[in-house]
Amino acid sequence: MASPFLTAEWRHLLMLNYDVERELLEPLVPVGTVLDTYKGKAYVSLVGFQFLNTKLKGLPIPFHQDFEEVNLRFYVRRFNGEEWRRGVVFIREIVPMSAIALTARWFYNEPYVALPMDHAVERRGQGISVRYGWRLRESLFSMKGVGEGNPAPLVPGSLTEFITEHYWGYNRQRDGSTMEYQVEHPSWQVWTASEAEFSGDATELYGPAFAQRLRSAPSSAFIAEGSPVVVQGGHPI
Repeated sequence: MASPFLTAEWRHLLMLNYDVERELLEPLVPVGTVLDTYKGKAYVSLVGFQFLNTKLKGLPIPFHQDFEEVNLRFYVRRFNGEEWRRGVVFIREIVPMSAIALTARWFYNEPYVALPMDHAVERRGQGISVRYGWRLRESLFSMKGVGEGNPAPLVPGSLTEFITEHYWGYNRQRDGSTMEYQVEHPSWQVWTASEAEFSGDATELYGPAFAQRLRSAPSSAFIAEGSPVVVQGGHPI
């Protein structure tokens, strides 16, 4: 069996989730997949987290093992002839290192950009406070949330489970075809996030329609402690 493309830990995942019109996402759905919805509603998620102990093909890359990422994503599914595979599609992914962005664009054609970033994680007893920030020229952006008490297992059938339990990635290749890759991690425990918000004018990053939706309060928000993850190599479908 081939070795994983990437191994790492994803920690302190803050997820702000927004219901959006299906018409906004349909043009972005990769060939061979269909839009995935929860109780008839389509969602995008702004997700900030820490990449830790990152290795490519089993090898640590000096000075590129620990960093932040913030991505805007939505949800699709694909029937492979035997089962429905539920996956994510990325609209934009932000990291603080140009080498990481270039590698992801080269191997996966993922929409990465490199921008200055920072983060703050504060433990409050059993609770947690998480913030991620980034800068595009003179424009500042941040997302934050607070989780009180103990994290809890995912509730079957909940929106939180829908957002979290997608274990495949799909993206559109330069020739218009679709690449599929698998992401492996255990089910996470989560805090429901209070004081959850995004700030900044995201028009240049995400376009006016997504920027307008991000100006409003999220439909839901939660924080996951995270876990080790494995990302397998991609293949065309």
